[in-house]
Amino acid sequence: MKEGSGVSVIPRQPAAAISPGAAYLSPAMGVPTPSPFSFSVASSRWSSSRPSIHISILVLRAMVLFFSFASSLALAATMSDNNQDGFQKYTEFIYSFVVTTVIFFYSAYQLFKGISDISCRCVLISDKISDYLSFVLDQLAGYLLVSSSSVTAVAIQNTSSSLKKAAIVSVSMSVAALLTTAVSAILSGYKLSKRIMW
Repeated sequence: MKEGSGVSVIPRQPAAAISPGAAYLSPAMGVPTPSPFSFSVASSRWSSSRPSIHISILVLRAMVLFFSFASSLALAATMSDNNQDGFQKYTEFIYSFVVTTVIFFYSAYQLFKGISDISCRCVLISDKISDYLSFVLDQLAGYLLVSSSSVTAVAIQNTSSSLKKAAIVSVSMSVAALLTTAVSAILSGYKLSKRIMW
């Protein structure tokens, strides 16, 4: 400030250089964040797709339960005490009966677990372990149904007429259970891949 001239001079301070990036990230403007709707839409889409997959798998499990029960029942109806006309005379039919019975109980367990997961949110097994087990056991169930159906179809030709009809019904129900199990295995693999990639 100069005295005597009546003019006051204020020394000019150099302005700080502000880069465009620093101005963009300044606290006044705030850091840009993604829209919350981008996450909510994705999560709602994922959550809305999960019940449809669960319900589809439950319907398929119920179908496998019915087909495997019908296949076992068709053979069990021919059981007799003298072992002459019953299916227990043939090891192929015994194998098919045991396989379809095992598939019946496996489908009953999967159906019970699926209904309990949806209705009461009960956790029998953790979701990750359940997805791995379902994927592996569905493959095994499909293999067992293929082998039992093929063995029974070959053995049909050496049976009596009454047992032949029951065996044809049993093989038909077993093939239907196989096709339904194959679709269940595909959906189990889809769920497992989603869990791994998510």
